[in-house]
Amino acid sequence: MSSTIVVVGSINMDLVVRTDEIPNIGETVLGNELLQIPGGKGANQGVSMAKLGNEVIFLGKVGNDEFGDKLLNSMKNAGVNIEHIEREYTSTGVAVINVDKKGNNNIVVIPGANQKVDGDYLNRHISVLEKGDVVVFQLEIPIETVKEGLKIAKSLGKITVLNPAPAYDLDEQIIENVDILIPNEHELGRIAKRNIDTKKSLVDAANVLLEKGVKEIIVTLGSKGVCYVNKDGYKIFDAYKVEAVDTTAAGDSFIGGFVSSYIKDKNIDKAIDMGQKAAALTIQKIGAQSSLPTIDEVENFNG
Repeated sequence: MSSTIVVVGSINMDLVVRTDEIPNIGETVLGNELLQIPGGKGANQGVSMAKLGNEVIFLGKVGNDEFGDKLLNSMKNAGVNIEHIEREYTSTGVAVINVDKKGNNNIVVIPGANQKVDGDYLNRHISVLEKGDVVVFQLEIPIETVKEGLKIAKSLGKITVLNPAPAYDLDEQIIENVDILIPNEHELGRIAKRNIDTKKSLVDAANVLLEKGVKEIIVTLGSKGVCYVNKDGYKIFDAYKVEAVDTTAAGDSFIGGFVSSYIKDKNIDKAIDMGQKAAALTIQKIGAQSSLPTIDEVENFNG
């Protein structure tokens, strides 16, 4: 019997501005093009997992507008089960992303309908959470909804995964219901309330959260790879060396690859490697969902 992943999260239309350089405050620069690309951390992760051959059910909301139509079509075409996504009489979430010629970016997110993903919505869809073997969350929906969702998922005996992005202060009721936490260095430092500037400070920060109930912590370090920490110690995994075109959705792609592999045999090392391959493929293309690899691309990747 195949496993099912439930993703609870955000759905955004990414308005990507390609430019030679990202402007400083008060500065105007000329852009090269404007692209509309389906995104949102939750939707990116769901699409990533579906493209990697998993059964994915998505919980979230879009607005009653043209962006909502396009986003639902994109997710459906990727193989995500969208039947439980609700539409609100408001605007769909939007992210405005500036990308420079080196692949660096900055992002402004306008949540729109994502703000309407609340506890009542989750409780109406408990039957969906019951179907999942793994339930995945991020922080582009209201924090109280994430707290409620993690609590429900744990009470149902599910494996819970939290990508704490964008960075946010998390209370202990959230942390204690997370099995696998996947932050970057900045997010880990904020949650653990520690400065991270060395490998030791990173591991110390992770240990603070392990003591509060998290079982495994996987810290994404960009071009420096990944650091995995659990109660037995830590391990560094080097990144695959590729030419970055656009780093948008690299973290989402990593999570897609990781969860896709982990759900099959619970092998952390293998799952991290698949996440790294997926991320390496993603950063070689422009955009969010448009850059996410298929299972064939990951299996044929030679880093």
